[in-house]
Amino acid sequence: MIRLLSVDDHPLLREGIAALIGNQSDMELVAEASNGREALEQFRKHRPDITLMDLQMPEMNGIDTMSAIRGEFPDARIIVLTTHAGDVQVSRALRAGARAYLLKGLLRKELLDTIRAVHVGQKRVSSEVAAEIAEHATDDALTPREVDVLRLVAGGNANKNIAAQLSLTEETVKSHIRSILAKLRANDRTHAVAIGLKRGIIEL
Repeated sequence: MIRLLSVDDHPLLREGIAALIGNQSDMELVAEASNGREALEQFRKHRPDITLMDLQMPEMNGIDTMSAIRGEFPDARIIVLTTHAGDVQVSRALRAGARAYLLKGLLRKELLDTIRAVHVGQKRVSSEVAAEIAEHATDDALTPREVDVLRLVAGGNANKNIAAQLSLTEETVKSHIRSILAKLRANDRTHAVAIGLKRGIIEL
């Protein structure tokens, strides 16, 4: 029997997963959680074989939750379920120890097979997600400082404000923005923010 923990802040999605799993003779949903802290508690209590983990959650996001769980239980097998196919977000999740990365739109089609595959030690990534990773595989990554600048641009800050907040000169901020536009192949600041959000480089 594959024992599962379902972690998502949307009750409807958890209900849908429970219904899918409820029909399987080789699976059992042993616990649910609506945020990262609850997930850690439930994991400690039930020690599930596989955890289904949302990424965008209040209090503690999915990446931090995975890191916390795997810090205590290095063998934890976690499948990420999300609406985001951004390559940076995917890489972050895989580095945090996710064994599979599934888009929520494909749950009916792919979830059960993915659970069984991960249970026997395989790794899985949705084909859409794999395509997104491949598309950006050779891109130059933004530096941590450039990510800070992009996050502040997304917050509607002018160069002067960004410079003040990061203790930089305005000229340095402009230089960072030029580099960001080049690396993201963006036409302007707004376009750069849109790309950053789509790829999971920044979150609003």
